[in-house]
Amino acid sequence: MSSAQQLLLTAIRCDIDNFRYLATTSEIVADISRFIHVLQRERGASTIYLASQGQRFKTRRQTYINKSKEAEALLRRRLEALSQEVRPQAAARLLRRIAAVWNALDDLSVLRSAIDNVAISPDAATQAFNHLIGGLLAIVFEAADTSDDPDITRALVAIFHLMQGKELAGQERACGAFGYTLGHFDDNHRQLLGQLVNDQQRCFDTFIEFATPDAALAWQQAVSTSTLTGIQQLREAACQPASPHITSNALGETWYELTTLRIDAIKSVEDTLNAQLAALCYRKIHQAEATLEQTKTKHGAHKPAPCEPLLALNHAQPLGDLTASALTSPLGRSLIALTQAQSSRLQGLSDELENTRKALRERKLIERAKGLIMAHQSISEEEAYRFLRKTSMDQSKSMADMAQAILDLSSMLKEAPAHSR
Repeated sequence: MSSAQQLLLTAIRCDIDNFRYLATTSEIVADISRFIHVLQRERGASTIYLASQGQRFKTRRQTYINKSKEAEALLRRRLEALSQEVRPQAAARLLRRIAAVWNALDDLSVLRSAIDNVAISPDAATQAFNHLIGGLLAIVFEAADTSDDPDITRALVAIFHLMQGKELAGQERACGAFGYTLGHFDDNHRQLLGQLVNDQQRCFDTFIEFATPDAALAWQQAVSTSTLTGIQQLREAACQPASPHITSNALGETWYELTTLRIDAIKSVEDTLNAQLAALCYRKIHQAEATLEQTKTKHGAHKPAPCEPLLALNHAQPLGDLTASALTSPLGRSLIALTQAQSSRLQGLSDELENTRKALRERKLIERAKGLIMAHQSISEEEAYRFLRKTSMDQSKSMADMAQAILDLSSMLKEAPAHSR
């Protein structure tokens, strides 16, 4: 077997190895999905428990804590196994994300103890849960950003945005449960509720862009109309500035049950996506393995004849004819066709992957610019997003280009005093 054939077989084996690693990553994403879901339930129950001064949801909260601990133990084993694999695909950023989450998991018992003793405010407890869940979502994002296959990358991006939207729905559940259990909503919590609703929609819109038709259909059918209607009515009641007081704090449990129905329905779509991702990874593995066997068979069936001694060559045969004979031989045609097909396939994959990664890079730019605008203007995330969108439209630029311009300007302003000296 020639060196070219050996290299081609090695490349296919590398593909198989990469797909197996992505299959392992998809299993970790599914584990993170399960853990986040039970943490979200624990967060919502803890909010009602704290807002009621320990009078409500005590038993339910303990049930959710037990489920969280089971999911946490499984996830720790998965992450520990991943961290022990020395592989180029496991990027340093991904491992740093895992390390940060590990530290946050170690602090979870302290948070639970403070909630047990009602020694922490509902908002502070919610923020602590948000921080941990945000770290878990960051692992999913890094997994999407390090994938080398466009189909798998798109699936991971869809899952990430669905999970992010679901997390914002969980934060909305906690915020509404606090206000309704307390009996009223102040201005800050009314604004937060509205912001969470808008941010969810942006995440779900992005999810639809990357989702498969089957996943999009599952999304459309996930939540019942009656559940959505009930949630919308309670949203409107909570966000009415003229009526800050709620007549019955029992609405806290009604709100919790309705939003839980919606979040559980979103989780069912998430489960479908995770199953599709796992199936996609294994389908890619099987395809690559089949290609490997076909390549082995094809090359084995067309072994070249032993080379004749150089002096025994027919010197009357021009070199051009020798080259033509080599190119039209069965082995030569096989190698050329295979190389062309491989090159075409790799170019197509590269183009698709670059488009997907471009979308991810642009989203990162927009998020960074939005954070800068929020800090400098002292405005909310939603207001910063609207400002960025309007400015980009006014200047006929894409939001990504406008975000880059803002970040560049910020860097120049930071450097200006140093140059002036």
